[in-house]
Amino acid sequence: MQRELFLKISEEIAEILRKIPLTWDGKKAILEMKEAGYPHWRQMEWIGWYFQFLCENTLKDKLKIPGPKYGKVEFDGFKEIPWDFKTHAINTSSHRIIVNDSEATSKGIKEFGSVGLILAMGEVKYNDNERSFQKWHEELKGGKSKYEIDRIKRGAWSRLRKVEFKLEQISFIKIDDSVLVKCGSFQRDFRNSNGNPRREKVLLDLEKLDEEIVFFLDFK
Repeated sequence: MQRELFLKISEEIAEILRKIPLTWDGKKAILEMKEAGYPHWRQMEWIGWYFQFLCENTLKDKLKIPGPKYGKVEFDGFKEIPWDFKTHAINTSSHRIIVNDSEATSKGIKEFGSVGLILAMGEVKYNDNERSFQKWHEELKGGKSKYEIDRIKRGAWSRLRKVEFKLEQISFIKIDDSVLVKCGSFQRDFRNSNGNPRREKVLLDLEKLDEEIVFFLDFK
């Protein structure tokens, strides 16, 4: 896709997303998704799923949702090219973002010339030391998930959950073969617990991107 067309579509999408809430309270967002019958309200990383929920509801007349599927991997939307919706916390030490499956991304680029990323960035607040938000979410779900039970058995560290997200910027990033070369991948040579290799994912380093960020919507 030519940069000019990517910019035009980005501006049209941004005009719609300009109206979404700027402060996302974890409890309210999860209850909103649950009441709407959205299947991912149980997920620990609720911020990313809530942004996808907002995009699916507000962009359904602008994008085809969901987007094309390559194997078992599906893009979130489609308008001239495949698009994905992601979130990123700006108050963190790392600005590398795990995006989509590497093989699916490569196939999308091969078919359409590029794929697009709609990235919501903002400041997050974390759970208190008593983990009251985590306990509330577990109770709402009806108890600990299998993932959480397995984590406890392994003695693995439990991360503090995010309880709030303040949206500051939405960036529109054009991903093509040159970006894949520049940024690399994640999970290469990783294996699942059953010994099968994990699928590689595209790893974007925001600090390495420049002209690839074609447009951004600033809420500050």
